[in-house]
Amino acid sequence: MDGNNLVRMANRIADFFESLPDREEALGEVAAHLHKFWDPRMRTQILSLVGTPAADDMHALVREALERHRARLTPAG
Repeated sequence: MDGNNLVRMANRIADFFESLPDREEALGEVAAHLHKFWDPRMRTQILSLVGTPAADDMHALVREALERHRARLTPAG
């Protein structure tokens, strides 16, 4: 899948959870959504974008959720 499309989709998830008053809860919900509903290949691909120029387009909640919850989001294998 196109990395830009993954970033766009993740940003939409973050836009939704950004309204939560507790930032920690919002970060956890973004990570939980990615873990529950994204295919492991999609999670692997978006995790690989952290620290690259593509991450510049990521919503701050997405970037932080990926960094904080990397172990949870990394597919076993």
